[in-house]
Amino acid sequence: MTDPGPIRCFLVALALLAFATCGPAVAQESPPTPPEDVGPPVPAEDKGAEPPPISSPTAPSTAPEVKQVAPAALPPLPNPSDPKLAARELFARKLEPARLPARAVGGYADGCLAGAVALPTEGPTWQVMRLSRNRNWGHPSLIRFLERYAAKATQAAHWPGLLIGDLSQPRGGPALSGHASHQVGLDVDVWLTPMKDHPLSREEREIFWATNFVAADGKEVDRKLWTAGQAAVIRQAALDPDVERIFVNAAIKKELCQKAGSDRSWLHKVRPWYRHQDHLHIRLRCPPGNPDCKPQPAPSSEEGCGKELDFWFTEGVLHPKPPSGPVRQLTMANLPAECRKVLNAP
Repeated sequence: MTDPGPIRCFLVALALLAFATCGPAVAQESPPTPPEDVGPPVPAEDKGAEPPPISSPTAPSTAPEVKQVAPAALPPLPNPSDPKLAARELFARKLEPARLPARAVGGYADGCLAGAVALPTEGPTWQVMRLSRNRNWGHPSLIRFLERYAAKATQAAHWPGLLIGDLSQPRGGPALSGHASHQVGLDVDVWLTPMKDHPLSREEREIFWATNFVAADGKEVDRKLWTAGQAAVIRQAALDPDVERIFVNAAIKKELCQKAGSDRSWLHKVRPWYRHQDHLHIRLRCPPGNPDCKPQPAPSSEEGCGKELDFWFTEGVLHPKPPSGPVRQLTMANLPAECRKVLNAP
């Protein structure tokens, strides 16, 4: 009789691969674990960055079928006033910004956004990806930053342009998938894959995947893929005075430390964080005139290339255990009271 063991293992592996590629049927990807609940301890200043996401824009084994390229309304909630309802369910159902003066309210991982402005889906030096997510909204200061940054970064990297990932939802707040932060319109993901030399169609923007620039062991960048262009794009973001911190994979931070040269003044803004093998996560400081924006402590002035970086290459970080227990979901009670006004505004 044929040993069923290998067959059983193959079927289990196939099922796991299908789940990882397609995700649950009810959402694009599973909700992330809140930063304070995930993995080994990290420097307090970096709390509120992205936890390890369940999925990534890095290419899967097969391209997904395009089913939706425009934001779609979600079904009505049976009891939207339920105090136990996850706030992400409410904010995800708002397809337009609140018609209020522009304000970032609360913290990067527990806040909302009034008066959001949309980043145009195409510009002279950028294209926005994953338009079906409707997450190209930001505080006006973020939109202004991206317009100037895209021009400078592409010139420095000699790229045709940048591919822009998620900013925030129209009213900020928690999202159904992908992020714990990005809630106040001051965070943006920028792919480390250069823009093509032609505009991508809406359909292509759903199935074109970012490149993983980290080697399989997680300790180095992939030498076959990494170029000076990726480093230039990160450095250019760090040079902008409105940028407070940038999150990248630790292997990318290590590469920047080794190749920075004599000007190392910008390295302290670049912070290692889980995943982020294919993009940089840029975070702006709270802009002037936004008293309800909750700032983070400024990043350390140390460049972060010594023992602090070594931590990220320990076994527990490179191969973290899966989170135990249920994922904590923010409710409206966990957000600033002003966020209810933002949510209910016309």
